[in-house]
Parts: sequence; C-alpha cells; structure tokens
Amino acid sequence: TGKAVFDQDERASWFSHKAEVAKPYYYRVYLADHDVIAEMAPTERAVMFRFTFPESEHSFVVIDAFDKGSYVKIVPEENKIVGFTTRNSGGVPENFKNYFVIVFDKPFTYTASVAGDAITAGGLESKDSHAGGIIGFATRKGEKVHARIASSFISDEQAEENLKELSGDSFDRIAEKGRDVWNKVLSRIEVNDDSTDNLRTFYSCLYRSVLFPRSFYEKDAHGQIVHYSPYNGKVLPGYMFTDTGFWDTFRSLFPFLNLMYPSMSVKMQEGLVNVYKESGFLPEWASPGHRDCMIGNNSASVVADAYLKGLRGYDVESLWQAVLHGANAVHPRINSTGRKGYEYYNKLGYVPYDVKINENAARTLEYAYDDWTIYKLGKALGKPKKEIEIFAQRAMNYRNVFDSEHKLMRGKNSDGSFQSPFNPLKWGDAFTEGNSWHYTWSVFHDPQGLINLMGGKETFNVMLDSVFNVPPLFDASYYRSVIHEIREMQIMNMGNYAHGNQPIQHAIYLYNY
Repeated sequence: TGKAVFDQDERASWFSHKAEVAKPYYYRVYLADHDVIAEMAPTERAVMFRFTFPESEHSFVVIDAFDKGSYVKIVPEENKIVGFTTRNSGGVPENFKNYFVIVFDKPFTYTASVAGDAITAGGLESKDSHAGGIIGFATRKGEKVHARIASSFISDEQAEENLKELSGDSFDRIAEKGRDVWNKVLSRIEVNDDSTDNLRTFYSCLYRSVLFPRSFYEKDAHGQIVHYSPYNGKVLPGYMFTDTGFWDTFRSLFPFLNLMYPSMSVKMQEGLVNVYKESGFLPEWASPGHRDCMIGNNSASVVADAYLKGLRGYDVESLWQAVLHGANAVHPRINSTGRKGYEYYNKLGYVPYDVKINENAARTLEYAYDDWTIYKLGKALGKPKKEIEIFAQRAMNYRNVFDSEHKLMRGKNSDGSFQSPFNPLKWGDAFTEGNSWHYTWSVFHDPQGLINLMGGKETFNVMLDSVFNVPPLFDASYYRSVIHEIREMQIMNMGNYAHGNQPIQHAIYLYNY
C-alpha cells in the first residue's frame, strides 16, 4: 500500500510466525508493513488468493514473472493478467515456459508494466529478461479482494483450462475441499496415540512424504491426461511426474508409496514409461527432465519394487526394456542417467577407483543391488533364464569391493589392488555422501552374504556396534568443505551413524537379521 514498488527487497514486509497459519490446504500471513492479510487456498493446478486491505487509495498487487525471460500482459476490461516465465535452473528443453493466468474480482484503477528496474505507469504489457506488472485499486478498511490463479507448462489456453479447477467456489469452500482431500490422503494410515505431539509429528512427516514426486501432467479441454515433456519439449498424452531423485527415494519412499498409495504409484509407473519413450532412458534424477546429480541406476529398483508388490495396469514390458537398456548404457550427456562406468562393471565386476570415475565403490554396490532387482523382476515376468541369469551373477559384485582385512567396503583399482591409502572415515571419494562405515552395509539383497564375508554373525554385530562406538570423526577433503550431512552426523553424537543421511539408515535393522 502507499506507493507502487517492484523491487523485491523494497516491497518485502516484516511478519511474525505468531500471525501465520500454514496447513496443507490453507495459508495465512499478516504483512505488518503493509497492514495486509494474505491468504491462499490451492487445488492441484490452481489457487485462490484472498487479500484483506486497509483503507487506502493506493492498494497494490505486484506480479513478478522472474528473471531469465518473462512476459506479462494486463487486461483491465477482464480484471485479468496473463503471462509466462522461462526461468529455470536447467533440465528443460529450449521451449520451456510456465504460463499463468490471474483473474481478480475487483476492477483495476491503476496499472503499470515493469521491465527490469523500469516501472511504466499506465503500461499494460512487458516482455523482458525480467518482466512484471503492478495493478492497484482503492480499498476500504477490511475489504477483501480475491485473485483466482492457475498455471500450465503447456500453453496459456491450458492455464485457462486449469483455472476451471476453482469452478465457482468461494475461498472458504476451496479450502474446505482441500481439507477433505488431505484428510483422505493422510487418513490412509491411522495412528492411535494419546500424545498430540506424536500425532502431529507423524502426520506432518506423512504429509511431506507424499508431496513428491510432483504431478507434471494436466487435463485438457476434453478431460484427457496430457503433459509437456521436459525431455523433448512436446505436448503428449499420458502421465508425467518429476522432482524426485531416486538415489534419495528408492530405499524407502517408493516402497512405501507402493504399499500405501498403489493407485497413484501405477500412474507413476505409467509416467516412467513415457520418460523412457521420450528420452530413451528412465530418469534417475528428474528435475524436471534428466539432471546430472548423484549416482546409481536406482530406477531399476523403483520399477521392480512396484511390480513385485503387485502393481499392475501399466506397460511393464516397456519398462523391462528400459531397465535392460539402462543397465548397459549411459546417457550421452547426463552421466547420472543409465550407468556411468558400466563397461568396467560388466567386465571386472566393479567400477575401478583409478579410472577417473568418482564414487566408484558406491556405484558398484548400488549397481549390484539394481542387478538383483532386475533379476527378480525378470523372474516374475517369466523371462528366459539365459536372459536374466547374468543379473543374478552381477548381484554378487558387492563382494568385489569388500576388504576382508578391514571388514569394510573399499575402492578397488583396475588391476585388482585396493585403493591406498585407505581412510574409512573419508567422505566421498569412493563413496557418495558418506564413508566406508556408512556404505559397507549397502547389501540390501544379501545380508547373509555380507555376514559371511565378515566371518559370521558375532563379528558382523561387532562391526555394527563399531559404527556407533567410533567417534564422530571425518575426513572432508574430497568435498573441500564440511557438507551439512557431516555436521548433522556430529550433532546427533551417535558415533559415525548418520541417521539423517540415506546410505546407512537401514543398518540398524540388520541387528534383527
């Protein structure tokens, strides 16, 4: 209120969390510097905002379409703003755009277009590296102004179509519907506990667990499922999901989703089919397209786990071809997609330490588990033994990086010698976001085999105990700085056990094996 300002630092407002409400279906905050209450209630692809203004001749709403290329057009006769942004951080084709439409329920008495730092009063349109718009009106004290907003990755027409999700509902009705949807999702698991704090913690974590992967599909004017492909830039039929890295999620999230939300998981498998058809590979780190991040061929385990848990109704044959291809290839531009070092792995039984492929021991361990999942999937699909037996053999490749002297996993050179010197407390290097103490237990498919390598159950348990008994020391030289996962391990003060990090989270359950 007061003066039309576009700069984000100048227009920012102080607020207190005490005057903030945040729920899955509703958000409210009081912007103290402007004496404005901002609320929002979302649907899947749209949202309604409700602004409560003070008495002012100059109440404004700023539309910031971001930098790196954007467009804003104000249509006063329809109380509407349309536009798009091309802002992204990679992983998209050149024609990527995020279109939006905003419709207010109050006529504008002020408009301005923005290009970079320049505000043009009375302007209605801007296309610039950083475009924006400002609309304004006179308001009474306590007057509520509503804005209906939708976005689309397909087109401005599709954004208008997505706006229909709000139908003619009031703000409160949209919030109520959202509450019903989230109650249905979260009540899939019923917890009996007298502690409100425990219940709040559990359901907050469940809520966060089902936020991703992100639904990247839309419904066209005929009600058909369509998506903009972040792999080839085309608009195509079918489901698409994104914003999940399988290195982070294959161990627990996807098995959990397959058990608790199977119908949604079927759609995700259909989405994986589309990724393979549109890019030639399954995703390993979709954000929104292929992203060069982390390691592993963990899409194989995501595909296998779904089918082995009984999910059906999708093109599993295409996914079978996809996992076979991914096990014996690497994306020509994205090293994390497919299997980097697969030639060495297939020939030697491990990815060598001395061939300039980083995090090699971790790759070997994860590829071995992925091979086991491919074998199990092939067996369930009735594939010929001669086709799948190789994966059963490669599943045992974890043995090739086990150092019997230290009873730990260790990087191995191409001539068969182990890396030297060896510091089991060194993060990174031969391992990924962890050290040898963390990754030694990454034999998810053959715990008994690992027990045998260590010399029996007693020695195995002693080694497990040692994870907690050794001090929380570390060598961070590979990263040239102390990454947050290391700090979190130290703060927990449980030796070298890093429960806040993926590679070792399962290890405590091995005591029960």
